[in-house]
Amino acid sequence: MILIDAQGLRATRPDRPLFTDLSLTLSDGDRIGVVGLNGCGKSTLLNMLSGEREPEAGVVRRGRGARIGALGQLPLLPRGTVRSVVCDGLDGREWQGEAMLQRLGMADVLDAATDELSGGQKKRVALAALLSREWDALILDEPTNHLDLDAIGYLEEWLAAFGGGLLLVTHDRHVLDRVTNKVLEIDRGTGYVHVPQNRTAGSGYAAYLTARSEREAQAAASEQTRKNLARHELAWLRRGAPARSTKPKARVDTAKALIARGPQASAREGDIGLSLGSARLGSRGVELHGVGFSWPETRDGTDRGSPLVLTGVDHMFEPGDRVGIVGPNGVGKSTLLDLIAGRLQPSQGLVDIGATVKIGYYDQLGRDLDVNQRVRDAVAGDKGEPSIADVKLMRQFWFDGDTQLAPISTLSGGERRRLQLLLTLIEQPNVLLLDEPTNDLDLDTLRALEEFLDDWPGIVVVVSHDRVFLDRTVTEVLAIDGHGRAALMPGGVAGWLAQRATQASTIAPGAPPGRRSTTTAAPIPVSKKSQSTLRRQLGVADRELAEAIAARDRLHTQMSADGANHEALVRLSSELVICQTRVDTTEERWLALADQAESLGMDI
Repeated sequence: MILIDAQGLRATRPDRPLFTDLSLTLSDGDRIGVVGLNGCGKSTLLNMLSGEREPEAGVVRRGRGARIGALGQLPLLPRGTVRSVVCDGLDGREWQGEAMLQRLGMADVLDAATDELSGGQKKRVALAALLSREWDALILDEPTNHLDLDAIGYLEEWLAAFGGGLLLVTHDRHVLDRVTNKVLEIDRGTGYVHVPQNRTAGSGYAAYLTARSEREAQAAASEQTRKNLARHELAWLRRGAPARSTKPKARVDTAKALIARGPQASAREGDIGLSLGSARLGSRGVELHGVGFSWPETRDGTDRGSPLVLTGVDHMFEPGDRVGIVGPNGVGKSTLLDLIAGRLQPSQGLVDIGATVKIGYYDQLGRDLDVNQRVRDAVAGDKGEPSIADVKLMRQFWFDGDTQLAPISTLSGGERRRLQLLLTLIEQPNVLLLDEPTNDLDLDTLRALEEFLDDWPGIVVVVSHDRVFLDRTVTEVLAIDGHGRAALMPGGVAGWLAQRATQASTIAPGAPPGRRSTTTAAPIPVSKKSQSTLRRQLGVADRELAEAIAARDRLHTQMSADGANHEALVRLSSELVICQTRVDTTEERWLALADQAESLGMDI
């Protein structure tokens, strides 16, 4: 059954066209992922298909009686409580709405007013309301944004089992690979539908990657062919005047058109220029000593009476560290980044910042962007007008001439995030705090960011729920357990998810369905040192131990050689006592570090 049929759609925005003559059909069982560069019109297309926006050309037909549900990028909620917005109208199935809210991490705010929710909370409420009802087709714009890993895992399973039609914009590569059986790629105003060769196996995302690679190779081959033909035709045109006067006019026009045509314009010129340098970072980074934090007051000034959000957090972030911070929504991950950045002050303990540390904070809210500014004015800052270097940087970040003059309010969500990334890196920090960096960024920018972080010399601290991004960018994971405690997690993201699954499968006797026990899971062991710090300190201790043993052996050799010299033996014996003490002390330090490394599951 055809649920949505769109033919010949066209859309533009003030500074450029988005797409023309785009067609798409969504039927039962289709699970279509929509991908493309930021600003190519993905959200605009979804709004057209859901009926929220009329196409400038073309037509959208919907199946007779088809129930189509849509989740926008920035959904609007009616006034009321979270419970009423999700559960009203379920007619005896209100428990489904409450269960969905719990699955999406909103069980603690059932009675909160919707106008008091954050943007992320509003999106989760809208998603819960949508998934609690029955639909023939779903249109979802970035549904994984603001979800924690538990909720993303649940949503992934739910969508994989959904039998209707699904149209999905997401930059979560794990979800794309797991859920889709087709991918619509929007590239330079044209739509390409990618389907696996074996429709019963394989993902739409894999088919998209294969087809895109083949298309780029074909484009390169076609351009080489055009260049060869152009050289031949140019030589033909340059022959002497008598010969040229007898040449057919059609051949002349064709040759000139071939030469003038040039290569097809790239979707983006060059690779994104993320390497803007960084300030020198000394031997000391950021140290957390017994850090705790609580929110002291509500908006009206009354005491919340809430416990510490974070308590007794000890950790050292040192040069070269790549640390991911994970945990359910609301446990204090972004709060921890705010404490490191100095946006918040700890309620207890100390955040000790090294003298050479320069922090760059790429937060998930874009709070530093003035939407009334033009892109070029935001980049120029206090200079008034952008310099030649500023213009070059904007082009490196794929902001061309038209976009440089555009107000920030007209940019897509992904373009705003890319601008925010430029404004963060242009300050040349040596400590990068990345809070949900994958939200809204397109796949090309994500891959470029991952490659940039591979060689970046400073400290990287990432809060993310994107499993692929974490796997590719961090070497260790700091887990916040929901009781304010934080500790390094053996096994990284996979180890943490395995522990969460174990906790979820343990239900306290008599507890309501779906409520997890918080009393049976063993606490996460606390360690003050990261794995990279331990490796570094183990290496230093190993070298010092080897040097001490070598010095001790040299003294033994000298004593054997000077056995007849009483004064030399006395002096060498004194030196041997000191040297043996050094060996013993260094060996004890090495063993202590080795024990810590083994407790974290490290190979030593």
